[in-house]
Amino acid sequence: MTGKPPHRGGPGRSRTGPGGPSSGRFARARTGPRTTARDAAERAGGGRDLGDAAPWGDDEAAAPRPRPAAKTGPAPARTSAKPPAARAAGPRGGAPAGRQAPGKGLSGKSPARKISAGKSSAGIGSAPKNPGAGDRGGQADTGRAPGRSARPDRPRPEPAAGPTRRELREATATAFATGVQTLEVMADEAGMRIDRFLSARFPQLPFARIQSLVRKGELRVNGKRAKAADRVEPGASVRVPPLKLEPRPTGPAPAHPGSARHESDLVFLRSLILYEDQDMMVLNKPFGLAVQGGSGTTRHVDGLLEAMRGEDGQKPRLVHRLDKDTAGCLIVAKTRLAAATLAKTFRSRAARKIYWALAAGVPRVRQGRISTYLAKEESGEADARMRVAKHGDEGASHALTYYAVVDQAGQKLSWLSLKPVTGRTHQLRAHAAHIGHPLIGDPKYFDIENWELPGGLQNRLHLLARRIVIPHPRTAKPIDVTAPLPPHMAQSWNLLGLDASRYDPIVEAPES
Repeated sequence: MTGKPPHRGGPGRSRTGPGGPSSGRFARARTGPRTTARDAAERAGGGRDLGDAAPWGDDEAAAPRPRPAAKTGPAPARTSAKPPAARAAGPRGGAPAGRQAPGKGLSGKSPARKISAGKSSAGIGSAPKNPGAGDRGGQADTGRAPGRSARPDRPRPEPAAGPTRRELREATATAFATGVQTLEVMADEAGMRIDRFLSARFPQLPFARIQSLVRKGELRVNGKRAKAADRVEPGASVRVPPLKLEPRPTGPAPAHPGSARHESDLVFLRSLILYEDQDMMVLNKPFGLAVQGGSGTTRHVDGLLEAMRGEDGQKPRLVHRLDKDTAGCLIVAKTRLAAATLAKTFRSRAARKIYWALAAGVPRVRQGRISTYLAKEESGEADARMRVAKHGDEGASHALTYYAVVDQAGQKLSWLSLKPVTGRTHQLRAHAAHIGHPLIGDPKYFDIENWELPGGLQNRLHLLARRIVIPHPRTAKPIDVTAPLPPHMAQSWNLLGLDASRYDPIVEAPES
């Protein structure tokens, strides 16, 4: 004998009210364990209620749940053949102990309840979402037998802290690396080169592999082939082929936080800072320190910046370069958005740079303009010597430099102040050699025969990125930073009697 199924307005409700004649039916004798998919999953999980499983940790799942006592009700008492896993997953809250909710059977479930696929809150053996408060529509009670004291629920441990941004990025990269994927460019990634964009998204992928993907045309941006120098725009769709990520070394990294080298690199970088705020910093790059790695270069500024990587995984980024033997102001962005803004500033030539140099001889024209085309002598080498080319030559780019003679030491040496308008490779060194006054200590462009270096001067490149003025990436206010003379140039200035506080006429040169 059965009644009408409950109304769809809520669990355990009928048209005649909770507990009415049509709100339930007599419990059917059970002859064996239920074999639903949920029961099978719970038995496989050791009796855990899988609906409460934490996605990133097993702290809560490991806590044992209190087993409900035997239930009493209008139906004759009997021993259920329900397996232990199913009994442990019974209801946890409802009416006070010792009472049986009307219209319930021995199992404490609402009779004739329809179960929809995918809704675990109404599934058989699942716990209510709010076990502490009473059921609003005839939920099951605690079902404890009279005379047995109610055992308070054990306090749940605090959920484990979620993964950091760096862990999420690496986990996502690893999970998606097995097939073709499409990445969307975020707003703070705008203006990045496509190869730098992939390097930031997949830090485990070798940069040589990224360049190979771009060169072979396997990388597509908005459905089109991309070049390594192409810049990505917000919202662009980047299609990436299947990748094979190299696992990170399991041993301690050279600059691992807490290691001696990490602390040493951090102290060294801090000693170089000329200006710093929350968005950017300006370093005083010393002579002989490369900005980026290359063949045979193991120590460089980009590698040292790993010591400044934050807890969120962000590492300070380079936005321009200096030659290895050039000292002075080097700008580093501390956030991705600042890097994109500063890189755009350099591309638009809104940054003003002044260099100091010591040159052989004294130019007859004390203030002048050098405008040529420059091209690499050997296109295959990254640090190849630049040559003066003609307009239309392969790989030739226009280069413009203003110069002024600040002071001189007889006719042997001159102190030059240089303002580059463009930013070509070796531009100042090639232009100084082009006008017949190469820079002292330049191993690539100094080509004067039978010229002897004055005594006391070191045979090192005498070129300093003296001053830089650039709009702040967030406030747009100008940041004006000046670097001191490096030790070998300071020694030369002292020996030659040059005054570093002397007025620099290059400030009057045009900006373009």
